[in-house]
Amino acid sequence: MNRSEIIAALRDQPEVAVLVIGGGINGISVFRELALQGVDVVLAEKGDYCCGASAALSRMVHGGLRYLENGEFKLVRESLLERDRLLKNAPHYVMPLPTTVPVFDTFSGIANGVVRFFGLTRRPSRRGALVIKAGLIMYDLFTAARRLLPKHRFRRRAETLKTWPAINPAIRSSATYYDAWVSRPERLGFEMLHDAMAAGSSARALNYVRVSSSEEGLVLTDALSNAALPLRPRLVINATGGWIDLTNTAIGAFAPPMMGGTKGSHLIINNGELFNALDGHMIYYENEDGRICILFPYLGNVLVGSTDIRVDDPEQVRCEDDERRYILQSLSFVFPSIAISDEEIMFRFSGVRPLPASEDSFTGRIPRDHFCEFIEGPGHLPPILCMIGGKWTTFRSFGALAADMALKRLGLARSVSTEELAIGGGCDFPADCTQWCLSFAARHGVTPERASTLLERYGTWAEDVAGYCARTPEAMLTQCGYSANEIRFIIEREHVECLADLFLRRTTIAIAGGLSLDLIDEVSNIMALQKGWDATKASAERLDFLSLLEYRHGIDLSNLSRIHDKRSALCA
Repeated sequence: MNRSEIIAALRDQPEVAVLVIGGGINGISVFRELALQGVDVVLAEKGDYCCGASAALSRMVHGGLRYLENGEFKLVRESLLERDRLLKNAPHYVMPLPTTVPVFDTFSGIANGVVRFFGLTRRPSRRGALVIKAGLIMYDLFTAARRLLPKHRFRRRAETLKTWPAINPAIRSSATYYDAWVSRPERLGFEMLHDAMAAGSSARALNYVRVSSSEEGLVLTDALSNAALPLRPRLVINATGGWIDLTNTAIGAFAPPMMGGTKGSHLIINNGELFNALDGHMIYYENEDGRICILFPYLGNVLVGSTDIRVDDPEQVRCEDDERRYILQSLSFVFPSIAISDEEIMFRFSGVRPLPASEDSFTGRIPRDHFCEFIEGPGHLPPILCMIGGKWTTFRSFGALAADMALKRLGLARSVSTEELAIGGGCDFPADCTQWCLSFAARHGVTPERASTLLERYGTWAEDVAGYCARTPEAMLTQCGYSANEIRFIIEREHVECLADLFLRRTTIAIAGGLSLDLIDEVSNIMALQKGWDATKASAERLDFLSLLEYRHGIDLSNLSRIHDKRSALCA
């Protein structure tokens, strides 16, 4: 069903079983869980799918090594299990990531770690080799029964400096273990959404709709047409993360504060010396203040982060200049000989971690676990199930938890499990990618290199993309590795409503540093034709996107062409 058909269907039949508010990764997860059980479920997202915190993660899929010192053993076990499931269920986007921890002391952190574990201090502190070794032993034990990734190993100082010559020479040793990374988290979210709606016509999702209340119940307002749709769900699931309290207020469900989010900001840096210095590893390190930071190769650049700052208004978060300076300072601590210029910062992004409300003065101590709470709505509202907390890695198990609670409340039973269910283009993913690409290239008349690119972008969905693109002659866009037909396919099939949806979420063009003014104009022209925009609408959309790039992502518009020309590799 397309957008118009969904709106028409809801207008004709406003009674539904469940309304999920929030189209981030957790909202999409519970939506998929319920859709697969045949539940009549509607998802409403006020912006685009995965445009908030779900687009601002560190791109890591991990167990949470540092959560061990907080005593969150259950969360670490669950996270490692879900990490391993994603490696199997979404192999097109989730891949192993060797992670190295520089060690600067041997014994430090032992005493502080003990009192921190028992809640007697909130201060971060240095972790020495013995503390790190203990954590990694536990990490390995939690996955011993299903070992998918290598066990950890330590390197002495000489071997560490030989492998990473640019690392801080004050290092004593290093430890390497494995977690995972996700190349295209927003696309993975959309593919889950697609899978859910493909499961049956009873599952419908709309982006760019706001939910409010009326005397009769709830109302969806379409931001594109201003059409108002009365809706009468039997149950509401509030999956809006850092916006949970604001959403409850907007729909007239007054409850004590549930959320206390913190902001995490990241930089994407295009510096060849830094990229090569990582040797394919993520460096998971402590800044001089004891705060954990990361940097790793990401789509030809380097991702560096992050901060952890309390925020009151999730709508206004962006990476501020003081955060940029903090992140660069932390980078200079671990790689002191590598200088980063401002013009090498290709992209900034920031999001709000959906943490439970807490008075803890040290944000690193706020629990990262997830849970659900019911609010019994006032007379005109149905019960509301609030999804509180959570982290990206555990979205599947969190969605399953919320879905099971919803099913019980509705008097329904689960019939399908998602534990071993492949996601989108991860279905039938080849064991031998090289052979698959050769066969794909022969079938579709493209080069093996193009086949490999499509497999990386879409997994086995590449078959559908290539079939669509073959309908008319292909024309590649300006130096970005995407074709015009590929862009048309995305606009037509993937609920794209504005330029940001395409450049920031359905593709990795912006975050990989592939934007140029010429490319933006090319894609804007395609969008205008596909969406039926007139010149005034197209101009306004282009201006909105450029303003977003400048304000949210720190891109100097006057330098867009020069920055793009500096890129030697095509965007992924």
